[in-house]
Amino acid sequence: MAPKTEQKIYVGIGLDFETGGLDCRECACTQIALQAVRFDTWQVFDRYQAYIAPYGKQDAGLPRRKVLRTRHEQAKEPEYVPMKYEQTALDYSAITMEMLRTQGVDMKKVAGEVIAFAKRSALSKGNQCKPILIGQNVTFDIGFLQQLMNYAGLTKEFEKVFAGTTDFYGNFQPHYIDTIDLGRLVFAHDPSVTSYKLELTAERLGIELDDAHDADADVTATLNIAVVCSCLLYTSPS
Repeated sequence: MAPKTEQKIYVGIGLDFETGGLDCRECACTQIALQAVRFDTWQVFDRYQAYIAPYGKQDAGLPRRKVLRTRHEQAKEPEYVPMKYEQTALDYSAITMEMLRTQGVDMKKVAGEVIAFAKRSALSKGNQCKPILIGQNVTFDIGFLQQLMNYAGLTKEFEKVFAGTTDFYGNFQPHYIDTIDLGRLVFAHDPSVTSYKLELTAERLGIELDDAHDADADVTATLNIAVVCSCLLYTSPS
């Protein structure tokens, strides 16, 4: 009798950030939402979301130019430099600084909770079963996720729990699925489709998006787009 083969369960984590601007090197994360989903059933089985309290720039472990300093200068506390919170970005997401101060969670705590979320999302053992990121223009969000992990000192843990590979330069690159690419695969034959914004793609596919630019609502719409696109691609004629 042939040995029974264990079925692997592959999972994705839908990711969306709201931020204080477009540059992940200068601007803060203001809200994060995660949803864990099984690829065999597209069932969402875990969720996480949080506003992130205001924080300053951290030592990201990047190489710095050596500067001679006196002992007094070396003993001084590093100067607090706030991250950027551009008003245009705050208005876009309807997030206020008061909300972040009163409802926000410490940035390092959020990073730790993201690691814990990814760990419990892996439903089968093995590197190939680590969760893969899913998002709309997800490389934007990955930049802020890398900022969060680096500032919290959790880069090594991040590399252990998410699917990914080390590139030529020795940097970890997480594996991801971008719904913009899925939309292009589905609508490549339609010359009238010239934009793949989340709201427009959702509307074309008949998906409701009740609260655009709220991180959790955007993740829900993103995963629904992934479901519909995968079904359309699976059933399309070869």
